[in-house]
Amino acid sequence: MESFLPLLELILPDFIIENYLLTHVEKSEERYHVYLEEKNYPEGDPRKADLLSKGYFPTITLQDFPIRGHKVFLHIKRRRWLNTRTGKVVCRDWTEVAEGTRMTSEFSAFLKPGRRAEIGGYEG
Repeated sequence: MESFLPLLELILPDFIIENYLLTHVEKSEERYHVYLEEKNYPEGDPRKADLLSKGYFPTITLQDFPIRGHKVFLHIKRRRWLNTRTGKVVCRDWTEVAEGTRMTSEFSAFLKPGRRAEIGGYEG
């Protein structure tokens, strides 16, 4: 998947590129399903000092910008860690989901009334 990284950087939000691995993509007649798995912190990262990887939260599905007339769904497996010092389960701060939706915040902002007109004259 490394060879597709420049293309993915144009399509996926920066936060996703930095913190997730693309595991696979499925295409149907109307949809793309993009499967992502959160990266673990590298061994030398100071944020990992007291963290022990403890698997993943249940997969969440978000809708993102359409690509070539196909709806795009991101299936995201978020990692969870146990803080061995405090005994609490922790996860990365994840603010890419627009509040009250199942869309990326960028896509949600694009769909707001009035905003579509600013972006390219489209007012569906």
